[in-house]
Amino acid sequence: MLTNADQTTTLVHLLALASRLEGEGQYNLAKLARSAVDSLLRQASFQIEIPSQSDKLVGEVNKAAEALSALGVETGLVAALQSGAHALAEGRLPLIHETPDPFVCRTCGRLTIQEPPARCPTCGARAATFQKFPPVYWLEAYEPFAALTRLRSTPDEVGALISGLEEAALNTPPAPGEWAIRTTLSHLLDAQGVLGFRLGLLLEQENPVLESKAVFQWATDESERPPTTREVFDTYRQSRRETLALLESLPLADWWRKGRHQEFGIVTLRQQVSYFAAHELTHLPQIEALR
Repeated sequence: MLTNADQTTTLVHLLALASRLEGEGQYNLAKLARSAVDSLLRQASFQIEIPSQSDKLVGEVNKAAEALSALGVETGLVAALQSGAHALAEGRLPLIHETPDPFVCRTCGRLTIQEPPARCPTCGARAATFQKFPPVYWLEAYEPFAALTRLRSTPDEVGALISGLEEAALNTPPAPGEWAIRTTLSHLLDAQGVLGFRLGLLLEQENPVLESKAVFQWATDESERPPTTREVFDTYRQSRRETLALLESLPLADWWRKGRHQEFGIVTLRQQVSYFAAHELTHLPQIEALR
């Protein structure tokens, strides 16, 4: 069994090895080293229980900010974390001006919380080589045809997962306060509604403002829901069909129409479609486990 110090040494060595291999043009070997680092870190983090309650999350974010400050991490990042924790404490999502996208130099690891300089002050690397960390990794996930395929497939997969289940089973949460299958389907319906609304804005206006929405908070609101879970699903599926018909009719150039997202910054129609298409995939295992 490796000690924590051994694990840290191994991870750092793997990253150093990957950088050297890339410098020598050995990209296939480098990808193996980088994937090992990512895998080991994700395995370790998977074992850590982080609370989901907002007040406790605020404490976790502030704790992380303090730890990073002690390690000498860029003060702008620490300040952005603290600003985000403040927004979370107020019960809202931190917006892009409060928590800007960070950039990390791929060569030396220097971090900046704003657009990188023309040359990295530490190693001289060009700005174009910095890695940008967007809010979600799937903003650029799909090309238009692949996005359409994903949007078309998900309702069928959801339908198969809920097939044969009685209403009582669809409404039963695994534990008090957790989501039942109906809650998850309501969330998918809400997200589909936001996607449809934003597509309309992006197609009707030039560079519209896309208001940040805490869609996950709506899932438990039953005030305007169809009475049965099947009807919730059918409404979601019909709305998706209408969205697909619209997207399939668009000229290709329209997929790159832009808007100003309050949470993510400048985004394209393609990025928004990709976001919602990939977001749904995170809920399929949830429904499967509940089934």
